[in-house]
Amino acid sequence: MKTHYLKFAPLGASRILSVVALSLVVFTASCESFLKVDLPASQLTATAVFEDEQTATAALLGVYADMRAAGILSNLYYQMSLYSDDLDYYGSASSAEEQFYTNSLIPSHPTVSSWWNASYSQIYAANAVLEGLETSDFNEAFTNQLEGEALLVRGLVHFYLSALYGDVPYVRTADYQQNTTVGKTPAAQVQEDALVDLSRAASLLPWEYATADRTRPNKGAALGFLARVALYAGDWQQALDAANLLINRSDLYVWQNDLNQVFLKESESTLWQWYPAFSNRNTTEASVLGFTTAPPPRVALTPGLVSSFDPVDARLSNWINPVSNASDTFYQAYKYQTRSNTPVAVEYSIVMRLAEVYLIRSEAYARLDQLGLAAQDLNKVRGRAGLIDVAYTEKEGLIDQILIERRHELFTEAGHRFFDLKRTHQLDAVLSPLKVGWKTTDERLPLPESELLINPNLAPQNPGYQSEN
Repeated sequence: MKTHYLKFAPLGASRILSVVALSLVVFTASCESFLKVDLPASQLTATAVFEDEQTATAALLGVYADMRAAGILSNLYYQMSLYSDDLDYYGSASSAEEQFYTNSLIPSHPTVSSWWNASYSQIYAANAVLEGLETSDFNEAFTNQLEGEALLVRGLVHFYLSALYGDVPYVRTADYQQNTTVGKTPAAQVQEDALVDLSRAASLLPWEYATADRTRPNKGAALGFLARVALYAGDWQQALDAANLLINRSDLYVWQNDLNQVFLKESESTLWQWYPAFSNRNTTEASVLGFTTAPPPRVALTPGLVSSFDPVDARLSNWINPVSNASDTFYQAYKYQTRSNTPVAVEYSIVMRLAEVYLIRSEAYARLDQLGLAAQDLNKVRGRAGLIDVAYTEKEGLIDQILIERRHELFTEAGHRFFDLKRTHQLDAVLSPLKVGWKTTDERLPLPESELLINPNLAPQNPGYQSEN
């Protein structure tokens, strides 16, 4: 058995990522801070040398394993639900989690640093794959598949870095020397650059999934993320076009009418989901958000979220579970229902699903003054929840209802609530009455103190945060 090493130096603290693929290939990405690292001259670039398709595939699977285990995409459902108004916190005082809940983050906060470091590790690994493909002689279909997946990773991770931190570096190379003094890219440009990467990914990837369980992204997943980022960027037409292409593939993406089937790993409404670390392990969402005794040991859904549902909304009884003691009732997010290991996992963590795409298209239609079509998509989501159809002749009222529906459909998923409040400029209005410590500047996380100390080109610190040195 041969061991192939891929070395790269990302923007962040030391991290090591490894994955064993098919018991044949070990991919190891040694991640050291590109801002301050001593490397021999022969290791100043990170271009991978792929001997065969298994080596190249293993490199990409290593990126996905890291994205599932660390960084922004692994934890948005939890931390940003605490940061906004989806979750209340009942755990240990002064913990890293409570600081998200009370909006009292500081530049040295461990999650602030770990999200940054892990994200740039993933970006560097994606860039290393892209550069390795340039010097490889694989067939066109295989090259397009891996290039598309790597571009999707690069665009998506950059987008979320900017959505959280604001202006951030957009890194397109794995070359250590070129990135030792990298500066920040304005947030609006990061969005545009991410859209370019995601659009290119969608053009390269096939509709057919590389894995039967949808644990590697295809064209549909790329289009879904393109629609999501375009919506956040206010590019309504691009969001609409991408959503249309995806929804029109009804042979591949099947609307699931049973709410209790949506989050099972076999669901055909899933665009992309993480393969678990072990085949018998179910989701972290179920273990983190679930509880069986009251008061909860960690978190529960906020009363404001629960009370905002129509009493006949089927999501209230299927995706939210009450747990009571003698005096109080608390509500757990119950989308993922299997907390323990099973002989074979029954639920995988979903990265994106079809209902979100319908809500993206609904909002894009509404923003473009196509109110009838917007209401039609909105009613598809409402209908599954047992709610009556609505008709709107007034644009702003329809958009408001779509945003309410997004909250009810997408709660505790991917930080949607926070990002929706941010992009619609409602953070202060909604969170100030609920959170004593909320400040307008909390719309951005602090830049990691350790990175600012190493690279002055990342300065200044985001508004509202002070240097600790």
